[in-house]
Amino acid sequence: MNQTETLDQLSINTIRTLSMDAVQKANSGHPGMPMGAAPMAHVLWSRFLRFNPEDPNWVGRDRFVLSAGHGCMLLYSLLHLAGYKVSIDDLKNFRQMHSITPGHPEYGLTPGVEVTTGPLGQGFAHAVGMAIAQQHLSAIYKADEFNPFDYHVYGICSDGDLMEGISSEAASMAGHMALGNLIFMYDDNEISIEGDTAIAFTEDVKKRFEAFQWQVLEVKDGNDLDAIEKALAEAKADSSRPSLIKVRTQIAFGSPNKVGTAGAHGSPLGDEEVLASKKFLGWPTDKYFYVPDEVRSQYQALKEKGVKLHQEWQDQWNAYAKSYPDKAVLWEASRNGKLPEGIAEKLPVYKPEDGAVATRKASGKALNFIAEQCPWLIGGSADLAPSNNTNLSSSESYAKENYAARNFHFGVREHAMTAAVNGMNLTEGVRAYGATFLIFSDYLKPSLRLAAIMKLPSILVFTHDSIGLGEDGTTHQPVEHLMAMRLIPGVTVIRPGDANETVQAWRVALDHHDGPVALALTRQGLPTLDREIYAKAEELEQGAYILKEADGEPEIILIASGSEVQLAVVAQKVLAQEGIAARVVSMPSWELFDAQNESYKESVLPASVKKRVSIEAGSTLGWQKYIGGEGIAIGLDTFGESAPGGELMEFFGFTVDNVVNKAKSLV
Repeated sequence: MNQTETLDQLSINTIRTLSMDAVQKANSGHPGMPMGAAPMAHVLWSRFLRFNPEDPNWVGRDRFVLSAGHGCMLLYSLLHLAGYKVSIDDLKNFRQMHSITPGHPEYGLTPGVEVTTGPLGQGFAHAVGMAIAQQHLSAIYKADEFNPFDYHVYGICSDGDLMEGISSEAASMAGHMALGNLIFMYDDNEISIEGDTAIAFTEDVKKRFEAFQWQVLEVKDGNDLDAIEKALAEAKADSSRPSLIKVRTQIAFGSPNKVGTAGAHGSPLGDEEVLASKKFLGWPTDKYFYVPDEVRSQYQALKEKGVKLHQEWQDQWNAYAKSYPDKAVLWEASRNGKLPEGIAEKLPVYKPEDGAVATRKASGKALNFIAEQCPWLIGGSADLAPSNNTNLSSSESYAKENYAARNFHFGVREHAMTAAVNGMNLTEGVRAYGATFLIFSDYLKPSLRLAAIMKLPSILVFTHDSIGLGEDGTTHQPVEHLMAMRLIPGVTVIRPGDANETVQAWRVALDHHDGPVALALTRQGLPTLDREIYAKAEELEQGAYILKEADGEPEIILIASGSEVQLAVVAQKVLAQEGIAARVVSMPSWELFDAQNESYKESVLPASVKKRVSIEAGSTLGWQKYIGGEGIAIGLDTFGESAPGGELMEFFGFTVDNVVNKAKSLV
């Protein structure tokens, strides 16, 4: 064994022992995966990955995604050795309160972590989105002498990742899009929590991914560094398709008694086995969190190499910006992500004479107008663009022949779509949206939740937002879905009440940068409110506002969202004729309203007016927060029926008469 091989082995064993020690100290975690996958990770980081620990957000860097997030001590060990701001003390605080080394990797918490992973399959699918965005940026900005976004997205995934359905959705999409910049190493250790994977997972992964149009390479021995390097080089050389490298590893390699066993998956090895493992690896048994000087030097050299690569890239960028000033201006605007000045005054405006307009159609018009002003806005639908009205008329379809295009056809893959949108939004220089029917938010909620955890500005367009969609019946009529999304901390749900509120909803969504926004839109047409009579639609940004004040002191408040706002407006007039003064409040967004100061909230929903009625064609759960103990919630706490939308609305009580009667019963 020559010196280089000796040093590589020393580095690999450092990763293994740091992982063992951290899990043992925490008395919690997953030691087996980092020990088995350390060789492939070390080869990738030391021989291929372009990174700069002094600037983890360098836009020209390669991305590394640990989809098997339970093995996060592998990543934390690498980040520490590579010179990111992850100290030995941080490793010692693994899985402890307020530590930057949590039990699964978290984006925005740990320097160098590209995406929050742990829910299996999510990292894989988010990486697909990152690769999509890279191809898009590369196509727009590349020049003959320099491509500022010529980077790769690498990852490590596990058996569990590939069992999850989202990985199949994402892999199919990546193969179809020919994402040759995406390379995953598959930690094929044949062990899951319950034992040998053969009890549940006997498919031929190689054939599956070949069917997905991936290049599949195999490394028979996960400790064979040369074979790993050769496979990575071969994968990188094929720019025509994504690559999966199937690496046969042994979980907990180095542990004499637990190697290859399920017991090493999710539990500490135990003090005695840690010592036995260190003896097996030729490691000092009296040292914990030990990093040999030679390993420090090797990784310090990698850091210095990364700093130099970044500086070379920056020099090239400076020259590029002079040669292509228009591209440089576009980039600055794109990375800023703000709406151009003056755009708010130019947004589409609807008049009452425009008649009934479905908010999905108003959304499509607003989206297309904004996209003309914001070339960094990209997105698409899960095979429903004609229904969601999310196609950008000024652009073509994103495909391997045209990565610069802005319309994405995600196929019937709602879960992978949302993860991919997140992955795109993890990439500086683009803002991405996805779309489907509200009922199918069930299929994508785990990725929406991750967007909220990461505070990503993903925009999800959900049309067909109630029983008002009609004849498709109970399977397609959302009931609990608005509430389910409102329950996710950090998700902002906006359900506009007419065309002008919808236009403003897009403005607010694009100005929102610290979490995902869900737009809930109607299939059916809604009357356009006369904003000379009613409050301006711009007030939507406050979440709830007085749409129409009562004549005199209000005795009751009617609160509505979306398609039910029109019921409150007409009910107010009927109640006035009967001598009852009602205030109408449009409440398109609970989250935006809750973020207002107490003075504003009191001005809209004064505590002195306890008689309140909420109207929303969905679950009533949660409305008590706004209507109080004396209020009535008109909603839907059962499934719908298959019938025309108007008939359904009447049958389930979404009528002016019902609103009036409920209000009168309170007053």
